[in-house]
Amino acid sequence: MAVKKPTKPNAGYIQFKQDLKEGTLGNLYLFHGQESYLREHYLGQVRKALVDDTFVDFNYHSVEGKGLSMEALTDLVEGMPMMAERTLVVVSDLDLFKLGESQRQQFMELIVDFPDYCCLVLVYDTVDYKPNKTMKKLYKAITDHVATVEFRPADSGELLPWIARRFRALDKDIDRMTAEHLIFLCGGLMTGLVPEIAKIAAYAKDRAITIADIDAVADPVLSAEIFRLSDGVISGDIDRAGTILGDLLKMQTEPIAIVAALGSQLRRLHTARLALDTGHDKGWLMELWNMKSDYPAKLLMASAKKTTAQWCSDGVKMCQVLDRRLKSEPGIDDEAELKLLIVWLGAQKK
Repeated sequence: MAVKKPTKPNAGYIQFKQDLKEGTLGNLYLFHGQESYLREHYLGQVRKALVDDTFVDFNYHSVEGKGLSMEALTDLVEGMPMMAERTLVVVSDLDLFKLGESQRQQFMELIVDFPDYCCLVLVYDTVDYKPNKTMKKLYKAITDHVATVEFRPADSGELLPWIARRFRALDKDIDRMTAEHLIFLCGGLMTGLVPEIAKIAAYAKDRAITIADIDAVADPVLSAEIFRLSDGVISGDIDRAGTILGDLLKMQTEPIAIVAALGSQLRRLHTARLALDTGHDKGWLMELWNMKSDYPAKLLMASAKKTTAQWCSDGVKMCQVLDRRLKSEPGIDDEAELKLLIVWLGAQKK
């Protein structure tokens, strides 16, 4: 039972959506990817398409993959549907490439000769999907017989209208620029944006959502906080940078994670400064860093105007030095060293 093999970027996701829309769902799917909101949404759509609630106990089975034997999976898959054309079996976090040899063999035999009346969906949630190509037989069997669907973060073309719809459902409106600020501050995963949108809508007094509404109650992701921290240093506002750093540490953000994020931010800032110095625009920066929107590119270019390429380069090197020390020196006071780094960056800026 071979699966359709389109070749466009994220083709598995596109093909799956088309099959769902046309009512031609296949028999074997593997769902994985960062965007758990979309994954759960489409899992619900698959269930709606295949399973009548009247006989749900007979035709729908959802089990954990940990400890699941292939004998038990085979029994679920081969169970005949009750007053329906198909059954649906959902297995969460079955790490296929860590199965023992006999279990791998049974799984391969199952998917090669899979019953037409069943749809099996393997969902990777708390376990990452990491195909091991050295297991050639298993890898080929999965490639040939299982439709792999990756739920990636949506691009701005999908995400901005979705955000607007979510706010409209809560009797609020949001314009494009404000929505882009929300994405920059809270990240581009729908999973994380859902509770933030509800919180912002409840807080906002007027129908139109403002940037001030977002800043007042939203919980920023680490990358947004690090941008604010570095911009504070560049602007000469060390107090603001210190406050942001202190808040991150109070939230028990690991110093080594802060150093890594700061190093990444200074590398992006360095490229933005180089873009300004060599006549490149925000489009060049977006392509270089695979940005889905020009909003972060514009912020980065504006921040880069306040510094020099040399300062950025020196800052990146200092982050690398501290990163190595945090990983290799026992007993180091990581919080103190991180604060010293911020002070050093501020002193070099003057």
